[in-house]
Amino acid sequence: MDCMDCMNEHGPVKIAPMDSAALVKMLVAWYRRSARELPWRQTREPYRIWVSEVILQQTRVEQGIEQYASFLEAFPTVEALAAASVDAVLKVWEGFGYYARARNLHKAAGAVVTELGGRLPRLSSEWLALPGIGRYAAGAIASIAYGERIAAVDGNCRRVLARLFDIRDCVDEKAVQDRLDALAAGLVPAQYPGDFNQAIMDLGAGVCVPGRPRCETCPVAKHCLARAARTQAKIPLRKSKQARPHYDEVVAVIAKRGQYLIGQRPKGGLLGGLWEFPGMRLEAGETHEQGLQRLQELMGIEVEVGGQIAIVEHAYSHFSVTLHVYACRYQSGKAASSGHDELRWVRSTELAQYAFPGTNRKFLRLLC
Repeated sequence: MDCMDCMNEHGPVKIAPMDSAALVKMLVAWYRRSARELPWRQTREPYRIWVSEVILQQTRVEQGIEQYASFLEAFPTVEALAAASVDAVLKVWEGFGYYARARNLHKAAGAVVTELGGRLPRLSSEWLALPGIGRYAAGAIASIAYGERIAAVDGNCRRVLARLFDIRDCVDEKAVQDRLDALAAGLVPAQYPGDFNQAIMDLGAGVCVPGRPRCETCPVAKHCLARAARTQAKIPLRKSKQARPHYDEVVAVIAKRGQYLIGQRPKGGLLGGLWEFPGMRLEAGETHEQGLQRLQELMGIEVEVGGQIAIVEHAYSHFSVTLHVYACRYQSGKAASSGHDELRWVRSTELAQYAFPGTNRKFLRLLC
C-alpha cells in the first residue's frame, strides 16, 4: 500500500490512504450505539422529518425540540399546515427567529396539497422543487425517510470532511465546497444512507467541533488525515468575518383611547409578516427626538412623545440593533404606511393574537 507525505511543524509524517469502507462502517456503528435521542429520530414519517430539518437549519437542538413539539401540536399534518393562515403559522413560530423558514414551510405545504394531491415527495430532486428546501434538507429528508443514497452536506459536515481528508483550502470557496460535497457523496453507503448522514451530523455536533475537536473520543480518529498531520485544530480554514454593523432605532408605542398602533412588516423581507410598533432607524448624528419627528412626518400623524419605557438590545445574524422605545399619545392625523403592508389599532388584550419579533416581545409585557 502506498503512502502520502504530509508536512507539519515537526517535519514529514507518513499517512496511509483512507480506508473509506472501514470509516463508514465504524461511523455508522458508533451512531447506532451513541445517537442522540431526539424526537424526530423516533419516526420515518417524512412530514415530521421535513419539519425537523427546517427547524434545525438555524436553531440549536435544545430549542429545536421545543419548537418541533409546539409546531406539530398546531399543525400535525401537511394538510393542517396548508389549511392554516400564514399569520397563524407565524404566531406558532414566534420567538424562534428566521421567519422565512415558517413562511416557506407554509408555502411548500400549500404546493404539496394543491399540486401534488397531498403526496409528499420521495426523491431529493422532488424536495428541491419546493419553496425553502435546499440541497442539505432535500438530502437529509430523502435519505432518512426513504433511504435514498444521497449526501446531506451542511457546515458541520464540511468541517468533519475537511479534517478527515486534511483539506487546507478555505471552505468558504465554492470550488472547495464542491470538492467536499463530492467526497461526501462518495462516502454515502447504499444500505443505510440516513444513518450515515445523521452520524456525520452527530460527529460534527459533539466531537468534531469547531476550534479544538475532541479527537480522543472520536470513533474514526485513526482514519483522520488531519489528526495524523496534527492540523485538526487549524482546519477548516475560513475567511475572516467582517465586523457586524450596529444600528440605533427609535420605536413609538402610540396609544389612542385604549388602543395601540401596530404595523405588519412586508412579507418578502426581514421578519416578513410579523407585526411591530412603528419605528425609525436613526441617521448618523440624529437624536431620538429628531428620529421620532421624522417618523411622525412619514406616517402623517402627530403624537405627544412621553418618556422612554425600554431600551432593547438585539443581535441578528448580520447586524445588531438597539431599540429606544418611547410611550406616545396620538394627537391627530390618519396614520399612513411607514414601510408596512398594513397598520392596525388594537387593544392591549389583543396583542397576544399577533406574532411579534423578539425585539418587540421584550417590552410587550409592559403594555399588557
